[in-house]
Parts: sequence; C-alpha cells; structure tokens
Amino acid sequence: MAQYNDVFKRKEIKFLLDNEQYTALYEKLLQIAAVDGYGLTDINNIYFDTDDFSLIRTSLDKPAYKEKLRLRSYGTPGEDTDVFIEIKKKYDGIVYKRRIAVPYRQAVRYLYDSEPLPENYRSQILREIDYLRACYGALEPAMRISYKRIAMAGLQDPGLRITFDSDIVWSTDSLLLTDSPAVRRILEPGQRLMELKIARAYPLEIARMLSELEIRPVSFSKYGRGYLQLASENGRYISHYSYADSVPAAQKKVRYA
Repeated sequence: MAQYNDVFKRKEIKFLLDNEQYTALYEKLLQIAAVDGYGLTDINNIYFDTDDFSLIRTSLDKPAYKEKLRLRSYGTPGEDTDVFIEIKKKYDGIVYKRRIAVPYRQAVRYLYDSEPLPENYRSQILREIDYLRACYGALEPAMRISYKRIAMAGLQDPGLRITFDSDIVWSTDSLLLTDSPAVRRILEPGQRLMELKIARAYPLEIARMLSELEIRPVSFSKYGRGYLQLASENGRYISHYSYADSVPAAQKKVRYA
C-alpha cells in the first residue's frame, strides 16, 4: 500500500448537495483544488458496536465527546490486501482519527475472532484500539456502509481536503468486506455528501462559493443514518439480533488457516 497518514486532527464540516449545486460548486473549486491521484474510489466500511448499538445511539445524542471503531477498505480487498482499522473520535468539534494498516485476513482475525495481531503491529495506536474495545466489553460487526468518493486537495494549501460521496448505502445482510450484500440507499438519487476537512481556519474562498450557491452545513452521520433506517424498519431502537439472525454461522466467526 502507498504511504498513508495514520493520525488526523481536523475539523470536518458536512454539506448535502443536489446535483445542480454539486456541478456548480465543483467548477468553482477547480480554481483552488484538484482531484487527487485516486480519482473515483469505492470505499467500504464495517462499523463495530455493542449488542444494543450503544456507540451510535450515544453519537446521535450529539454529546461533546463521541467515538467509533471501523474497518475500512478501498475497493474490495483480497485476503492479503492492506485495510485500515480506525478509531474516530470527536471532541468539541474537532475530529481525531487514528488508524493502522493490516492485511485483511489478520484484521478479521483480530476484530471478529479477538485473536491478537502479530507483534510487529504493536504500537501506541493499536493499544488505543485495544483499550476502546475493552471499554465496551465486546464490539461486534454491526453495519456495512459503502459509497463512491471523489477527493480534492488544495493547490496552495495541502491541508485542505474536500470529498464528495455518492451512492451511500448500508447493509446488515453481510458484514464482511469481501462480500457483495443487498443494500439500502441513504441518499436520494443525484445527492452528494460533501465534507470539508480543514486543519486551520475556514477558507474564505470556499465560504464565498458556498454562500453564492446557498449551501449550508448539515449534521450528517452515514452510520447514524443507516442505523436510524434500520431502527425504523424494526419499529424501535433495536438490539443486535438482526446481525445474529441474518448472517450465516460461518460468517459470524470467521477464521483463516
């Protein structure tokens, strides 16, 4: 895998765009930013939670501090493809993300079967992930969130990053990154979720563009939206029984020889 950042500290401001707003804003942004070398990317995530979804339920209450654990891949991984185990925390409006890259088969052993990672992966970040998992007793795969992303980086300010996510879908039919489960949509056709990721002050050029196009910030959690749809389908805040009932036994405890 190419060089990657394993620690982030930044603000993440979200905007929900219709197709007309996206087209107009994208043209304006080309004055100050360019699409990164990856182009359109498929991103797949498995979010981990307690039996009663306490992490996402707490997050939806908008506390001053919240945290998530997820497994992320870019595209569909093979058994030896590096994927990311990530913890994402938010405190007082600042997002802190810490992650390690691990081959997919070893990530599954660690997160699904609680088998320790090899010694060469031991690090401060892994200790923080271990601590988060221990705090909640047991974190299990809870929901898959997938989407397509175009990312832009600032031409003059490399700390400026802008992402556009489309085709955001969720599923609990399969909770492995190697599968292609049935999915449910989070966004309406043509909608895109834009995230402005900044380490410093809000760029004035972008503020002007957003004002001209009447684009306003929104509160938006992909996992949160997926969970609320799942809860609505079941008529209440649900427990983890949907995962246990719908996933074949061979996928609940996945082991590699």
